[in-house]
Amino acid sequence: MNKVTLKQQLEAFENGNIIDSEGRVNDCYNFYDWFCKDSSLKRKSISLMKQVKRWVKFRDIDVNSVYVFFKNNCPMNGPTYDDFRICDLETGHVIWNVTPKSGHSGKAEVWGRQNNFSGAIAIGNTLSDIYKMQF
Repeated sequence: MNKVTLKQQLEAFENGNIIDSEGRVNDCYNFYDWFCKDSSLKRKSISLMKQVKRWVKFRDIDVNSVYVFFKNNCPMNGPTYDDFRICDLETGHVIWNVTPKSGHSGKAEVWGRQNNFSGAIAIGNTLSDIYKMQF
């Protein structure tokens, strides 16, 4: 199945739907993996899509060349936490991994291809702090 663009995902969101990277509406709400209750996914995905919209504006992303998916992470130490991953439409490679509040550090973190994921590119108390940074 072909991937849909982030533009299509954002348009669906504006119309009240969360579609996954293959264009489907389902009970996973674009989550690839999760360790929380299934009943939490819709609420979490709505929150993440709002943050994706803001990230796209901050990074001036071409929404026709990427897609997004969500992950709920379960660290060995610390609470579960959510992130969204912006991926290249052609290769499927993750470009950005954006975590609003890490279960490891309690901070907002951005990881990415910019430094080959060798460490966080930006860390802030919140994503709003990160949006004030240049990187």
